Amino acid sequence: MAESSLDVLLKGSSGRNTRGLLRITILLTIAAAAVASRLFSVIRFESIIHEFDPWFNFRATKYLVQNGFYSFWDWFDDRTWHPLGRVTGGTLYPGLMVTSGIIYHILRLLTIPVDIRNVCVLLAPGFSGLTAFAMYLLTSEMSSSPSAGLLAAAFMGITPGYISRSVAGSYDNEAIAIFLLVFTFFLWIKAVKNGSIMWGALTALFYGYMVSAWGGYVFITNLIPLHAFVLMCMGRYSTRLYVGYTTWYALGTLGSMQIPFVGFLPIRNSDHMSALGIFGLIQLVAFAEFIRGYLPGKQFQKLLTAMVLLTFGLGFTGLILLSVTGVIAPWSGRFYSLWDTGYAKIHIPIIASVSEHQPTAWPAFFFDLNFLIWLFPAGVFMCFQKLKDEHVFVIIYAVLASYFAGVMVRLMLTLTPIVCVAAALALSAILDNFLVLGKPTPESQAKANAEESKLRSAKGPVFGVYSYFSKAVVTSSVTVYLLLFVAHCTWVTSNAYSSPSVVLASRMPDGSQFIIDDYREAYYWLRQNTPDNAKIASWWDYGYQIGGMADRPTLVDNNTWNNTHIATVGKAMSSREEVSYPILRQHDVDYVLVVFGGLLGYSGDDLNKFLWMVRIAEGIWPDEVKEREFFTARGEYRVDDEATPAMKNSLMYKMSYHNYQSLFPSGQAVDRVRGTRLPAESPQLSTMEEAFTSENWIIRIFKVKDLDNFGRDHSNAVAFDKGLKRKRATKKKGPRVLRTE
Repeated sequence: MAESSLDVLLKGSSGRNTRGLLRITILLTIAAAAVASRLFSVIRFESIIHEFDPWFNFRATKYLVQNGFYSFWDWFDDRTWHPLGRVTGGTLYPGLMVTSGIIYHILRLLTIPVDIRNVCVLLAPGFSGLTAFAMYLLTSEMSSSPSAGLLAAAFMGITPGYISRSVAGSYDNEAIAIFLLVFTFFLWIKAVKNGSIMWGALTALFYGYMVSAWGGYVFITNLIPLHAFVLMCMGRYSTRLYVGYTTWYALGTLGSMQIPFVGFLPIRNSDHMSALGIFGLIQLVAFAEFIRGYLPGKQFQKLLTAMVLLTFGLGFTGLILLSVTGVIAPWSGRFYSLWDTGYAKIHIPIIASVSEHQPTAWPAFFFDLNFLIWLFPAGVFMCFQKLKDEHVFVIIYAVLASYFAGVMVRLMLTLTPIVCVAAALALSAILDNFLVLGKPTPESQAKANAEESKLRSAKGPVFGVYSYFSKAVVTSSVTVYLLLFVAHCTWVTSNAYSSPSVVLASRMPDGSQFIIDDYREAYYWLRQNTPDNAKIASWWDYGYQIGGMADRPTLVDNNTWNNTHIATVGKAMSSREEVSYPILRQHDVDYVLVVFGGLLGYSGDDLNKFLWMVRIAEGIWPDEVKEREFFTARGEYRVDDEATPAMKNSLMYKMSYHNYQSLFPSGQAVDRVRGTRLPAESPQLSTMEEAFTSENWIIRIFKVKDLDNFGRDHSNAVAFDKGLKRKRATKKKGPRVLRTE
């Protein structure tokens, strides 16, 4: 008996429900795996904030929770950048802190006793599960195959390129920003497909959220306009594109301007001008499409040509005039450094000194993306074959992100999502072709035989996609491929990205783990043994950690907003004591902290960063600080007996090696980082005294002596320095030098 239409409908509905339930179960499993893979640091160490910037974010979040949103919005922090202070509420992206504060208050409202520190530590792993779901939605818009979205979600959940900034304790802006990036792009694709004001408004809403969370929002600000511009150049202008882009730009720009740190930048900064320009262009295109039906062809062509020339001329002239008069700010140094990798080293050394701003080495792509790097080009090629509006977006994103990831290590983070999308498209196409359970229809089989007959002998058997052997080979190969990918991701996450910078781990000869906790030991000593208002001077790398863990005022920190103030610290570190001491006294410095790894072989110490201190100081005082004085005649940077006088007399050198030789037999002192034997005698300090040295000599803290004869004014240092030069010149060359002066 034939089945009724109702039975068929019920069976189809049941099948769809089963597939939907299975899909949700897989997504939940992927989200759980994404969260679990980021918990190595908590399991191996403890629930602790990592790195440097997260410590400021944690401190700001605690202030927000304790004092409320409006106090946080108007917060002036007088314990940083002494004696300047920092208008914190107007110089940060508050999205991360507000998100954590809302989660904390919701959990407390539900009577769940949670500490704000644990909310901050686990925020990034929690949002990684949401990022996997957003990746599923974005990829599903690119392909009709549900397997593509699931594969992209799984890739995004465990790929090291994203895990590197989202492990437990990595409480940085990227913890929520990558989710917002992916979800905003998904909403944009929906807006372009549907031409709906609702989808455009949602895109603007999450774009505003993104602006509040991360400075990388500029990537969205330029990528969406570029996508719209390319579609118009391809002749694909439509009312859907007009509605989506206009809604996003109008509402998104207004929303972004509510963030104090952004303010009027969307209409006064060159980084945002492309979005404004495309907004104007799309209005002209819409107007041209409107009047096309009311004018004859020749008249329309003349009007269109005149309108294009006039608009381009007026726009270009206006842009030049506004830029010259200062109404529109010029391109930032970070923008120039993206197109000229040597620009920052010459003009902005403080940007070039950051390791994540260096060009990306080739092995980093394979380390962070592994096997996906092979599938990535195949997925982009498939987008060229289909070339719908959403596939054009993938191609543009892939090209731009590939370039930016190549010139700056940090931007590997923006490349990872599109690699996961393209790789999932390629792999799902393979699986969909080779994992068909049913046999082909006679028509498709005949077509396949006709194609294969061109490549085989007349007597050869049909041996194609539908044979069990080909299915077994491809299935097993893909399975091994994915298992190796999972193993690599787990190993990289566990060994490379799950160690907090404040807690170091090494292996003993017997294989046991040895924990090096010098950072927290030193910061705890500062908190317990120094006055509450004791001013701490250090290189800017450690400012956030000192403020977060030691709770003491600092001269500079990782915000790096004042290059001159940082250069002042660099000058103090690279100069002789008679020059450094007045600078420190002028800034009310009580203690100076340096990081020294010579005993343990810790390569991230201040002596390895010392040349950047010199370069930054030289950029402000080129006549007083000269980098070449710290290199030998052969151009070598040395710390042993052959070190230059400028190096041996610098405050950094003296503080690093003070009393270090006493740990070794006479003449046997060795710096394990630089791999050199040191002079037999330790350098002596006259203006400072050693206050604390950590267990493994990684952190050294010196107390600045109160010497009245040096005074507090920096001009005294200059006068003293000139007098010392005259004295040395007199001893060396006699009275003739004095007369020539």
